Amino acid sequence: MSTAMAPDLTSKQRKILQYLKENAGTKTYFKSRLIGKELGMTAKEVGSNITALQESAQDVEIEKWGYSSSTTWKVVV
Repeated sequence: MSTAMAPDLTSKQRKILQYLKENAGTKTYFKSRLIGKELGMTAKEVGSNITALQESAQDVEIEKWGYSSSTTWKVVV
């Protein structure tokens, strides 16, 4: 069961989810700003889409962690 192919996710949400899954093996914390830089999105786009993923992605645990220079997300796959 892959939520990356879930029909209720937007293309941006699928891109973010795929990025998190691919990188969660080596990292736990992700900044919206840096995810956006990698995926060609703004930090605000990343943040609003990750919020939606928190509710819909069953195989990824995403927790808002900090707000320093950019929102930081704790991701556990």
